[in-house]
Amino acid sequence: MAVWKFSSCDGCQLTLLDCEDALLAVADRVELAYFLEAGADGGDDGGERGSSLFDLSLVEGSVSTPNDVERIRMVRRRSRRLVTIGACASSGGIQALRNFADVEEFLGIVYAQPQFISTLATSTGISDHVPVDFELRGCPVDKRQLLAVIAAFANGDPPPVRGHSVCIECKHAGTVCVAVAGDIACLGPMTHAGCGALCPTYHRGCYGCFGPAEDANVAAMGVELRRRGVEDGDVALALHTFNAWAPELRDPEGER
Repeated sequence: MAVWKFSSCDGCQLTLLDCEDALLAVADRVELAYFLEAGADGGDDGGERGSSLFDLSLVEGSVSTPNDVERIRMVRRRSRRLVTIGACASSGGIQALRNFADVEEFLGIVYAQPQFISTLATSTGISDHVPVDFELRGCPVDKRQLLAVIAAFANGDPPPVRGHSVCIECKHAGTVCVAVAGDIACLGPMTHAGCGALCPTYHRGCYGCFGPAEDANVAAMGVELRRRGVEDGDVALALHTFNAWAPELRDPEGER
């Protein structure tokens, strides 16, 4: 297995490192051949410039530079299976907010010499550039799901991650619905499960960290938020966070 970093904060890679002893459950089936953050550089033929073929590659981060485009093609060529981990790799991440604005203007404001900055006008998910075998959602990913996906690919099984919403997790946990009982704006009905309904458990609305669920009705979510008194601009802000460039969320008013 290899772990690759693109444009990201490293949070999903740290989730894998945080698994610690839990990794022992799959250690007899998995050799960690390349993972720079864990100190595995792949040796002479296994690193960035090598030619080793990996059974499974985990990719964190979005494609946001010309170099990223070339690197992800290299990773795809050298990977029998490629799994993206996290919001950046699946939908461009928070940095995809640039996709709705003028990158040249940003460069001029932030950098004293923007001519030295090599970047793309957009930040996009990995599947926009190469075929992906599975996308694991989250900002960051959930380590239980991450371990389950690694174990599934090691055993030749389909990943045991369902695409239902956070609402189902609330029901499983016996958590009282914060939207119904507390009149709290919550993105749980349209958000992919995986966090264990962490925010609703503490009587807070879901922020949508795991991106759209498979059957997400974003337009209906926008209508419901407005019904609860959320202003149009705030609806757009609520949808444009961790997964702003997910196809279901690109419309600024959530009316897609």
